[in-house]
Amino acid sequence: MIERREFITLLGGAATWPIAARAQQAGKLPTIGFLGSSTPQIASVWTTPFVQRLRELGWIEGRTVAVEYRWAEGRIARAVEIATEFVRLKVNVIVTSGTGNIEAAKNATSSIPIVFAVAGDPVATGLVTSLAQPGGNATGLSLQQDEVAEKRLELLREIVPDLDRLAILLDVGHAEAVLEMRKVQVLAKALGFDVTLLEIRRVEDLAPAFEALNGRAKAIYVCGGPFMATHRVRVNTLVLSDRLPVVYDARIFVEVGGLMAYGPDYLDQHRRAAGYVDRILKGEKSTDLPVQAATKYQLVINLKTAKTLGLTVPLHLQQSADEIIE
Repeated sequence: MIERREFITLLGGAATWPIAARAQQAGKLPTIGFLGSSTPQIASVWTTPFVQRLRELGWIEGRTVAVEYRWAEGRIARAVEIATEFVRLKVNVIVTSGTGNIEAAKNATSSIPIVFAVAGDPVATGLVTSLAQPGGNATGLSLQQDEVAEKRLELLREIVPDLDRLAILLDVGHAEAVLEMRKVQVLAKALGFDVTLLEIRRVEDLAPAFEALNGRAKAIYVCGGPFMATHRVRVNTLVLSDRLPVVYDARIFVEVGGLMAYGPDYLDQHRRAAGYVDRILKGEKSTDLPVQAATKYQLVINLKTAKTLGLTVPLHLQQSADEIIE
């Protein structure tokens, strides 16, 4: 595995603790409710940089701040339960990702600040009024879906030069995935592709969807989200069984054999989310904190999978990749 990423230097010690944090030591610690969209096994890779950044800012778990972790496992009904529990626990701030989970938190409380580490288009989905002035109690980090979708299609065309039939796999219960699918459809049709939608509502829908595909696609575009992340091994097994090139949104899919992924650096997103939490715990209001765009994107390619599929990854793509898995 070849990996190029920054090493994080942890800054600890009482000298770096903010005054607000030191003042909390004598009483109840401020509490963060972390509503994970998938499972702890998947999300640990993202919670680690979140906690590390908090520590750099002086919020040391168990000493100056408490963190309550809960996991929705890709199920919105579970997210609703967790959000309700966080309100009952009177947490000081809720951290989460994905439209469905953010909506669950917003429906549960209009007073507890909500920080989202990842949101596809928070304005279009009604999570915030505007990026500059989010309004309500939620703010955080958004993605540029149009640009990302276009880049992913370009990557598929590089890998499959004669690409003319595309399947789009999505969880239709995930609002961001539906928005992304519509954008991909428009872009793909402009390129002259025949497009087939594989609409999933539950894990039992996956196998029948691929059976129905029956050769109608030369590649697959997977719209990301909590469901896809939670069932990424199953999804990737079906993709590889059909010997189809695929592009995902995150490295976690490529780790389990997916061909390639292009998307925001979710580790960086969670580090930046910790910055929002820091400001809120120090007294700033979420309504005064503008939504910021993702600034770091990653291309990860699995050359072993490419070889298995009989594909040649152009040298310039290998050179431009942030990580190559061999």
